[in-house]
Amino acid sequence: MNETAHLTFDLDTPGVNKGHLVVPGGADCEVLSLPVFSLNKGKGPRLLITGGCHGNELQGPIVARRIIEWLPEVQACGRVIILPVLNPLAVQAWTRNTPIDGLNLNRVFPGRAEGSVTERIADAVSRLLLPMADTIFDLHSFGPRWDFPPATTTHPIADADLMAETVKMAEAFKLPMTLVWEYDDTPGMFDIEAQNQGKVFICAEFGGGTVGAEDLAIYEAGVRNGLIALGLVEGTAEYPTFRQHKSRQTLETHLADQLKSPVTAIFEPRRSVLDEVNKGDLLGLLHPMESLSARSIEIRAPVTSIVCAIASGAHVNADEGIVFLARPLKR
Repeated sequence: MNETAHLTFDLDTPGVNKGHLVVPGGADCEVLSLPVFSLNKGKGPRLLITGGCHGNELQGPIVARRIIEWLPEVQACGRVIILPVLNPLAVQAWTRNTPIDGLNLNRVFPGRAEGSVTERIADAVSRLLLPMADTIFDLHSFGPRWDFPPATTTHPIADADLMAETVKMAEAFKLPMTLVWEYDDTPGMFDIEAQNQGKVFICAEFGGGTVGAEDLAIYEAGVRNGLIALGLVEGTAEYPTFRQHKSRQTLETHLADQLKSPVTAIFEPRRSVLDEVNKGDLLGLLHPMESLSARSIEIRAPVTSIVCAIASGAHVNADEGIVFLARPLKR
């Protein structure tokens, strides 16, 4: 280890500032310098925006750069810190995990100063940036093999007041879907670390695998709406149109709502995201390829529900997820 994690500028300095979050080197990797933008206009909300946690989710870094270009002319108060790429090693390799140590950055928070490079990134963010914000927007996408609508997501939070505040903030993005997502208690997630500190954490899942102009416009509008809702920017929220619809829904999905493939096969989707389905409706077909005599397998809805994510024509292994279902949130 050749130095300690640090910022190359003072976040308390008024106005626009640009510099780097320096992550110490180690035996596995040299020093990393992560570009950081800060706009400090004094008293008001304190927001941290991050992207590029997973290297194969590139919508977040693009939208973060767009917000950096837009913000100086419109921010009215408070402070916004933007780190467009949390994990440059993964982004450069277009991989979910860091190629050097194989770790998922969103599973190692709060990190370790003496750990591997992924743990050192998490440590630097946890100690130097997270304490400087009350609200965090972490910009993701759902991954290259899924069809998923632009959405804000959170998970059930034990603190009822923080849960209500988080859902309200997530809905303020005005994206097609707000999703309260129950999943296995996974240690080391960025949002859990922030919420344990009482902070509002919004994970924006910006759609599926392709990076398209129309989708990016929706994602940028959603983040701008979040800044307006916080009072950092004056203005009126936009209501983005998604696939010719302006519908917005707040849904919840549980562990049992993930449908998995019983075999190794190619999945053919027969439904689209946000489709309402009844029990027994056909969701897709699995086509085994080891034999032409093997029959295709129908995947049908086990309950009346809404499709919130569906594999996009992917080759899947046995026990791999292919469909997520949801229903309106019970508040």
